Amino acid sequence: MRLYAFILLTVSIFSLHAHPIMLPRITGDWVDIAGDPDLGGLTSPKQQPVDFAIWQAGDGTWQLWSCIRSTKTPGKTRLFHAWESPDLTQPNWKPKGIAMEADDKYGETPGGLQAPHVVTTSNAFHMFYGDWEHICVATSPDGKHFTRRPKTDGRTGMFTEGQGDNTRDPMLINIGGKWHCYYTAYPHKQGAVYCRTSSDTRKWSDSKIVAFGGEAGTNAVSAECPFVVELTKGEFYLFRTQRYGSNAITRVYHSHDPLHFGINEDSKYLVTSLPVAAPELILYRDQWHIAALAPSLKGIRIAKLDWLKK
Repeated sequence: MRLYAFILLTVSIFSLHAHPIMLPRITGDWVDIAGDPDLGGLTSPKQQPVDFAIWQAGDGTWQLWSCIRSTKTPGKTRLFHAWESPDLTQPNWKPKGIAMEADDKYGETPGGLQAPHVVTTSNAFHMFYGDWEHICVATSPDGKHFTRRPKTDGRTGMFTEGQGDNTRDPMLINIGGKWHCYYTAYPHKQGAVYCRTSSDTRKWSDSKIVAFGGEAGTNAVSAECPFVVELTKGEFYLFRTQRYGSNAITRVYHSHDPLHFGINEDSKYLVTSLPVAAPELILYRDQWHIAALAPSLKGIRIAKLDWLKK
């Protein structure tokens, strides 16, 4: 009898501390928050709002900056456009115009701005973005007006996986007091998710491949728009996009190690997929939301998201 009671107690204690794998599910209707913007003389019928960032500024308003590709801006055709809203789920946010363009004075590739992402520290907002070859950063005291933060050589590029490898799509999360910057690049035209860490956002570790291959593939766009969530302590989920448009797909991986989501190890780490591209997850007032590209690639939308037991 005592052995039976001991087994029950052991199972109960284990159940209290075990965290089941959770699956993200889109549970609300999509709301269109940003459309195809007017860029004045740089407007093109082929342009598309793609990778973006959403954050709450110091005055409480919600900000959205998106990379607009295939515009008439010279070079790689990309720039950042901004929108603003007093409410996260309000439709049709107010367009605020062109927010940033590449500047070769800082060593940035003309027309090469890609995928902004914003995090806050105790006294500033930090916007990380790609310039086609490097991961760069700009800062702001209010979350609305950003100034580039060049290094001592006058360039904004902090690190790269190599010339021509299109280092891009940064996303940051603070884990255990250390910033983890996830991003993608395609050396040898093979896309992977990389991570570097830093205690101050200035000095970065060497890169580490944290996700590669599996059913997502290994081509140049197989590991785009990485986004990591720590759902509960020590439970990490990586969102990794392979396709945009009407057949969009993002695969989701679970790991207890934020520096390893599987290298051709889908059986251990892949848990589900979602029919979205370039997702950003936002926890606001105890409710998760997911923002993603519209299937037409002519806007950005948002919906409620819940986590369900596998």
